[in-house]
Amino acid sequence: MWRSSGVLISCVTSCSAGRGKVGFLGGIPLFPIRDENPRKRIPVVTISLIFLNVTVFLYSVLSGRFDQLIGEYGVRPAELLAGHGVHKVFTSMFLHGGVLHILFNMWYLWIFGDNVEGFFGHERYLLLYLGWGATAALIHSILDRSMIPAIGASGAISGVLGAYMVLYPWAKVYSAIVLLYFVRIVAVPAVLFLGSWFLLQAISASLTWMTGAATGVAYWAHIGGFLAGAVTTLVARRFRRE
Repeated sequence: MWRSSGVLISCVTSCSAGRGKVGFLGGIPLFPIRDENPRKRIPVVTISLIFLNVTVFLYSVLSGRFDQLIGEYGVRPAELLAGHGVHKVFTSMFLHGGVLHILFNMWYLWIFGDNVEGFFGHERYLLLYLGWGATAALIHSILDRSMIPAIGASGAISGVLGAYMVLYPWAKVYSAIVLLYFVRIVAVPAVLFLGSWFLLQAISASLTWMTGAATGVAYWAHIGGFLAGAVTTLVARRFRRE
């Protein structure tokens, strides 16, 4: 999530998105290209989520109502904790602050979402995706308590990442690593790729908490979503084995 000009956004790797500093899910110097993990079925829900996110983004930009939509449908921590605007926990997941913001979020969802959907099935996956996003928004709200609206899908996508790491820790994630002017493709186990990302989120959240610095990134939302995804998947896998 990102805070700038009175907005906080959830995203997938660091870049500028026009309205300020956007904190994406990445944070690590690797960009995922694909994973070596054949899907079991057509990821209907993942494709639909990407389509819906892109459609809402295009509407928000082309309608000229971007700021208005954020104000109306972004989740405000103080408002949520007071028991108001609960529906915004879900509407905020489909709002994005710029082209790079939605591009990186949807790319991560495409790479990691199909296999998680294959494990849970379409209906359960959709419910869990929304639940992980809601959990992320709640954790962020408890620790933020401001009236700054938060938008973006990475709370829910963080849940997808947590689930993926539990289910497929040794699946290879082919990633581009950029070193000065050189680009190299490396195969990284998912547990290392996603574990490194989570560790960086935890470190960044702790530093922000201790210093009180306004980074504009909702690290706790990412952490909350990731843990929610990992825990629910551990439980689901245990019951499936029994």
